[in-house]
Amino acid sequence: MLENYLPIFVFIVVSLMFGSVVIVMSKIIARFSKVEKPNAEKLSAYECGFEPFEEARTRFDVRFYLVAILFIVFDLEVAFLFPWAVIVRHIGWAGFNAMGIFLLLLVVGFIYEWKKGALDWE
Repeated sequence: MLENYLPIFVFIVVSLMFGSVVIVMSKIIARFSKVEKPNAEKLSAYECGFEPFEEARTRFDVRFYLVAILFIVFDLEVAFLFPWAVIVRHIGWAGFNAMGIFLLLLVVGFIYEWKKGALDWE
């Protein structure tokens, strides 16, 4: 019975060895190619063009997370809506009603969050 798992074990061992070799070789190449040596250009501000004015590890307001969760919920709604729209003719009224209930629940949740003030950025 255990001989059936031998190819899986060999695959795991070979992949771990390959990954280790890749990591070690990348460290060696980085050390000799001066990738790790800082200079003024590497330490300068990037992306926005000015020096950071706060600590990078500041706390975020809870409302930021609420908006992020709202985005994920509505993003998932769209992920469910596209396949449903493709097959809506084939699933009949049962599928149409199920999606209507799903959208109704999402709208009720959105209205609840709106009324609770989760979207207000004072």
